[in-house]
Amino acid sequence: MVELKNEMLTIQVAEKGAELQSVKDNDGKEYMWQAGPQWNRHSPILFPIVCSVNNDTYTVDGKDYHLPRHGFARDMMFTVVSLTSEKVTMALHDSEETLKVYPYRFNLAVTYRLEGNKVHVIWHVENTDTKEIHFQIGGHPAFNMPSGKLEGMIKLDNEEPMDMLKSYADGSVELVEVPLEADMGIMEINNNFFRADSVKIHKSQTHRAMLIDTNGEPAVTVDYKAPVCAFWSPYDKQAPFVCIEPWYGIGDPRGFNGEFKDKPMMNHLQPGASFMSKYTITIG
Repeated sequence: MVELKNEMLTIQVAEKGAELQSVKDNDGKEYMWQAGPQWNRHSPILFPIVCSVNNDTYTVDGKDYHLPRHGFARDMMFTVVSLTSEKVTMALHDSEETLKVYPYRFNLAVTYRLEGNKVHVIWHVENTDTKEIHFQIGGHPAFNMPSGKLEGMIKLDNEEPMDMLKSYADGSVELVEVPLEADMGIMEINNNFFRADSVKIHKSQTHRAMLIDTNGEPAVTVDYKAPVCAFWSPYDKQAPFVCIEPWYGIGDPRGFNGEFKDKPMMNHLQPGASFMSKYTITIG
């Protein structure tokens, strides 16, 4: 476990999965979900897929490969490549193990950097192969509900009517848009909100989500560039947390059985090229 600290925040990052596991303020208040029985993770990194491929199977050049939901990065050991008191970078490379399930050579680096009351989360994917590679990547940070139960509000930066993708509990989607349950950009968070799995807002309709505390003030704000942001809490478990998830990708549409590279919202890198993006968590 790596600990970073500045004048306002203390965070902890595990080398397994390069997972952000704790964000505390100066008073010791914890903002991250602490992996209770309703869900045993904190903030997994989703790579090289987001959500699921149909039947946990996908095809590259006519050959089938198998990946579990959200890919393998979240369960693998990363290496610390640089560390200061307020910044850490961890990396994961392809290996014999990964090549069995994902036939591409890559370098995935994840950086966490503190700046005042902000945690910057930076992703860097490099194609170290001799051919084009294809991937998806996403974040899955889980934040404690300020009320201590699955009741509250998230305010988005778009007050216009928005759409979301039709979703199913198995992680699949239909490329069908349905109206987002929001009023002037405010979503009421409760168990029923997640009855069809995560709520997936796509087409870059929003780039900021604020989890509102019981005083009507932002407890946590997440800023992101990603074209998709999903919101999730496990349905019918009354878990007192909500995930705010920036995604570059979605799960397989129902019935999709084409090549991996042709999945909707796929990212592509030529040999030697790299991808970089970030999201930022602001406390208070």
